[in-house]
Amino acid sequence: MDEFLLPLFLLEMVLVPDEVVPLHIFEDRYKEMIGECLEKRDLAPAEAEFGVLYLRGKHAQRVGCTARVKQVVRRYDDGKLDILVVGQRRFEILFTNDERPYLRAAVAFFDDEDDAVPDTPDVEHARTLFRNVLRRLEINADPEGLEREFRRLSFQIAAALPIGLEFKQQVLVMRDERERLRRLAGVMEKLIPALERRERARAKASGNGHLSPEDQGSG
Repeated sequence: MDEFLLPLFLLEMVLVPDEVVPLHIFEDRYKEMIGECLEKRDLAPAEAEFGVLYLRGKHAQRVGCTARVKQVVRRYDDGKLDILVVGQRRFEILFTNDERPYLRAAVAFFDDEDDAVPDTPDVEHARTLFRNVLRRLEINADPEGLEREFRRLSFQIAAALPIGLEFKQQVLVMRDERERLRRLAGVMEKLIPALERRERARAKASGNGHLSPEDQGSG
């Protein structure tokens, strides 16, 4: 039975496939869990994943994403760890088991529907918006390195955008890349004007209160 149970890490965050995030492991139960995952990483890599579930208040969501330890950044004398993990597979909880110090669950893994590949114009529109946002947020990312496979593009965008956890959880749950890209494009279309306004405000502030001729003639 144990081999079918996925270790769970309940966090106030949403992880999506291919997203890389840092974690600081300090609770004893999670130090034990991550230690076991690291042992499996060397002996049985296919079994080295743990599940990340979004903890909203006291309630954990039923859909999450597995993570694999990408790098151990630092080991502390008291057993604490700083690690980098990368999102892997999406899953849905079937039932949980609390026989170990950390929660485990039987899960059903899922992917997108077979016909959920978006049209090329929609993909290019999302890429163009994403490049615009990255530039305005001054995020050091290589836009030419955007995922070429349509099925993963939305997760790349969701990982980088400053979006709310509730919306990011919705993106994780969706099984249609077309719908994910459409929703994310809508968010970016609203975000870009807000970022432009912020840039103009910063430009005015850096001018020590002196308005440009264009601004002086407005209003």
